[in-house]
Amino acid sequence: MTAEPVTTPQPPTPAQAPPTVRASLSPSRAADFKTCPLLYRFRSIDRLPERTTMEQARGTLVHAVLERLFDLPAQGRTPAAAGDLVAPQWDRLVTEQPELAGVFDGAEPADPVEFLRSAAGLLEGYFAVEDPTRLEPAERESLISAVVDDELLIRGYLDRLDVAPDGALRVVDYKTGGAPREAFEARALFQLKFYALVLWRTRGVVPRVLRLLYLRDAEVLDYTPDSDELVRFERTVVALWRAIEQATARQDFRPRPSKLCDWCSHQALCPTFGGTPPPFPVAAASADPLRDSRSVPATPGADE
Repeated sequence: MTAEPVTTPQPPTPAQAPPTVRASLSPSRAADFKTCPLLYRFRSIDRLPERTTMEQARGTLVHAVLERLFDLPAQGRTPAAAGDLVAPQWDRLVTEQPELAGVFDGAEPADPVEFLRSAAGLLEGYFAVEDPTRLEPAERESLISAVVDDELLIRGYLDRLDVAPDGALRVVDYKTGGAPREAFEARALFQLKFYALVLWRTRGVVPRVLRLLYLRDAEVLDYTPDSDELVRFERTVVALWRAIEQATARQDFRPRPSKLCDWCSHQALCPTFGGTPPPFPVAAASADPLRDSRSVPATPGADE
């Protein structure tokens, strides 16, 4: 008996994008919809402002320091050198994003000196899991994108991309929180699979390793995807996009209560907590509703 040939899913040739791209979606906005459709609406359609938290500001700062660290010669990438970058990078960030300075205006006074010290402490966690003198990243804080389903642009920022001499890819993402419980780990891996799909579709290479570095706990989580998994993941992303389209057409974004509600900025407007969402924006029904994924900027270093 002749064996049936085995076919392996192949990425399309990274050729030209189709003439019309109807929508765009980032891993953060896709994860918002998976977590709670109403949260997606608040962030991407209503575009409600959210105050930057101390944790988010600290994460942005640490990402900025780690990006600049690799500007130094290899042997100069020391813990002391990273610590010396903390204050200058914070000054730069506040100049470029003045809203970051508002993290010190909360009900409980925050100490800017302690804030910088805590960021430096997270950098110690980085040096506990990696030796940057042995690394030469191919890309840092890089925006990547691909078109799937002929009309959906998926894109996001990579914290770091390493390329081995044999061409193998390793996607590295820095997390400044503690090593996650299951719900947060799934969200983090969803983000990295998103990046893996983009890289496969544009470069024809499935990343060998997706790596999460949890700096607070000095832990590493590695995951190895394959092409079959990325085909399934692409179907998931497209299905999410279609669900968002349907919800937009019906103006029907329902809350999905979970433990994550404790961190939501919009409880006052959520029916779960006795609130009432604002009227659905008129423009959202006639404009391209999914381009709203750009309305909450994917700020490099903000754990996009």
